[in-house]
Amino acid sequence: MRRGNQSSMSEFLLLGLPIWPEQHAVFFALFLVMYLTTVLENLLIILLIRLDSRLHTPMYFFLSHLAFTDVSFSSVTVPKMLKNMQTQDQSIPYAGCIIQMYFFIFFTDLDNFLLTAMAYDRYAAICHPLHYTSIMREEWCILLVTISWVLSCTSALSHTLPLAQLSFCADHSIAHFFCDLAALLKLSCSDTSINEWVIFTVGVAVITVPLICILISYGHIGATIVKVPSTKGMCKALSTCGSHLSVVFLYYGTIIGLYFFPSSSTSSDKAIVASVMYTVVTPLLNPFIYSLRNRDMKGALEKFFNRATISSQ
Repeated sequence: MRRGNQSSMSEFLLLGLPIWPEQHAVFFALFLVMYLTTVLENLLIILLIRLDSRLHTPMYFFLSHLAFTDVSFSSVTVPKMLKNMQTQDQSIPYAGCIIQMYFFIFFTDLDNFLLTAMAYDRYAAICHPLHYTSIMREEWCILLVTISWVLSCTSALSHTLPLAQLSFCADHSIAHFFCDLAALLKLSCSDTSINEWVIFTVGVAVITVPLICILISYGHIGATIVKVPSTKGMCKALSTCGSHLSVVFLYYGTIIGLYFFPSSSTSSDKAIVASVMYTVVTPLLNPFIYSLRNRDMKGALEKFFNRATISSQ
């Protein structure tokens, strides 16, 4: 944003969810419970993985980073939304809006790359079990996570820096519950063609390419599962892949619809509901689907509570 407009555009107004004022209390309680549950269950997963040596494997290494990402992802938008619902103060400073948008994109992309790394890990485990330990070495896992962080940071900057150069019109009301990139572009008086070009090109890189890699990985996994002679082993593998793919389609389906169509009605009620799905619901469900239904994780949880009970006596 140009300096000349800084005084006239010092803040934005987040109009929030499309609900009636009398419904705020109910939705505030609902989203507060969902947010606290998301934070507690993901932090519990991180704690269990660090404490239990049996979980010091590549799969749980990626899960711990996914859990951290989900906590951070929800924390970027939900606390501000809850505060606005409670205080009826819809304002957010210009700098705060840009920072929120940056971290929203950053953790969205980081989720994409971590899901891809997890799909590759499952591909190596199921399709090449004899070579799994040599493929998923510790240094390779660390490198995958590091690359994910660097690419996510680069992607977020590629959107944030061009946005910071735009001028904004008198209307500074964002019809959303967070500083959504597409909604901000609608408020700009400047030429946003570069921003839309970045959305499309970077979107292809950080959304479509990882999704294709995930689908290819699970395609190979499916072909391998069909050849498994054991019915029990086949059902276990199918159950795991089915759970993972359900989250993948839920997460990517809503993001692709919003990410690739910046000129569409992103302020509509449907777009806001879709945003709630991947900013609130998906981080809440991920721990149940990826971790808490897992036998090893259940064992670690039982061991943790038994140890806590013994220490308290």
